[in-house]
Amino acid sequence: MSSSVATEQFPVRVFGGPTALFEYGGLRFLTDPTFDGPGDYPVPGGQVLTKTAPSVGTPADLGRVDVVLLSHDEHADNLDTSGRALLADVPLTLTTPGGGKRLGEGATGLADWESVELDRPGGGTVTVTGVPAIHGPGPREDVEPFTGQVVGFVLAGDGLPTVYVSGDNASLDLVEQIAERFGPVDTAVLFAGAPRFPVLFGGQCLVLDSAQAAEAARILGARRVVPVHYDSWTHFTEGRDELETAFSTAGLSERLDWGRRD
Repeated sequence: MSSSVATEQFPVRVFGGPTALFEYGGLRFLTDPTFDGPGDYPVPGGQVLTKTAPSVGTPADLGRVDVVLLSHDEHADNLDTSGRALLADVPLTLTTPGGGKRLGEGATGLADWESVELDRPGGGTVTVTGVPAIHGPGPREDVEPFTGQVVGFVLAGDGLPTVYVSGDNASLDLVEQIAERFGPVDTAVLFAGAPRFPVLFGGQCLVLDSAQAAEAARILGARRVVPVHYDSWTHFTEGRDELETAFSTAGLSERLDWGRRD
C-alpha cells in the first residue's frame, strides 16, 4: 500500500487467522479472538479444524479491549479456548442473536441491520450495525443448518470513516446489499482464505476466496482492505500470494493493507 494512503488510515494490528485489533472513535475493537497454539479441534460431522501456526501475540499483549466483534461463537477458528476466556474481561461482545444467548453476560446479539450506539470516551457515539452474512454457498436456509448463523459489522460515527468487518461471509449478493446502505466504505476488514471441506457443500468455499475478496472491495468502493482469515489453518486454501494476485488482476493492489504484526 502506498505510504500516502497508509499514513492517513488508523492502524490495524493483525494476529493471524481472523483476529485483528484497531482503535476507532476512541474505542478499541477486537475481531474473532483466537490465541491458542497450534492443534486440532474436532467439530460436528467428524471434521477436524487444525491450527498450524501460533498467533502473533497473546491476550496479554492486547491492552484494553472495549468491544469484541465476534462473527460467530461456534467454530474454534473464530473463537478458541483462550479467546473464549478473554471475553470475560471485555465489557461488550457483539455477535449473532444465538451467540448472544449462548455466551451470556456481556454478549449482545445483533439481528440483520440492527444497530447499537456505543459511547465514545471523548463524547459522541459509535454506531455498530449487524449486517447479514452467510457462511457458505447458496441461500441462508440451506447453509445455516450446517455452518450456523454468522454476522458482519459496519461501524460509523460523526467525523469517522465507515468500517466494514465482514465476518465469515461467502455471499457477494449480501456485500451488494451492504454497499447499497453504507458504501463507499473507508476500511473493509475482509475475511478470506477460501476455506473448504470436501464433504461440505461439495468442497465449495465457506468464506470469500481471493477473487471474491477483490470483487467485494470493488463493490464496496473500499478505500482500504485489510485481509484476515487467510492463514494459520489447514482448511484455508488460499493465502497471501493468492490475495495479492487477485487484487493485482483487479487493479486494486494499492488498496491492500496487510496490517501491523508487531
